[in-house]
Amino acid sequence: MNTDKNKKLPGLTKQMRGRIYTGVFFAVIILLFVFNNADYLFGGEEPNGPYPPSYVPTGEQKSVQAPDFELPTSDGKKLKFSSLKGKVVIVDFWATWCPPCRKGVPDLVELKKKYGKKGFEIVGISLDGPQTKGDVVPFIKEYGINYPVVYGNQAVTVSYGGVQSIPTAFIIDKQGKIVATYVGLKPIEVYEEHIKKLL
Repeated sequence: MNTDKNKKLPGLTKQMRGRIYTGVFFAVIILLFVFNNADYLFGGEEPNGPYPPSYVPTGEQKSVQAPDFELPTSDGKKLKFSSLKGKVVIVDFWATWCPPCRKGVPDLVELKKKYGKKGFEIVGISLDGPQTKGDVVPFIKEYGINYPVVYGNQAVTVSYGGVQSIPTAFIIDKQGKIVATYVGLKPIEVYEEHIKKLL
């Protein structure tokens, strides 16, 4: 009997094994998303999701400085977050394959229309992986997204406390400090209340 468990599978090249590992990784991410959002996906209550370690409920903790980042935008440029200092900003972690994210995008578009000229900005950080990254630009056009969308990476999710459920939105004041964090889909009024107060 052959007991060599380390024997490589015949016919699999290094490139093929790499693709299999990548596929398994993103399958795990999607499964975690489905598990965390099961209630929403299957007709239950909207999810609150697990809270990132940096979760800052309004009025419960002192505000902390929002981590800076420089990420590629959907139109081939780069956006440095610190360049937005002096504005009230919503940093929204999302993905095209996330149902509550898609549902919340029209509200963000409306907020940008209403307050964009008053010193308000939104930055959408797409967490789409290799399989869905190509859907981002068509999604932007379909939904009429009027704010910058950048492609996120592990470093930015870690710097913002380890984003474990999407959408996750951070409300950031003119001094660049996080004043509130919201996990899961929230009504537009929740964000608008912060915007009015901070502007």
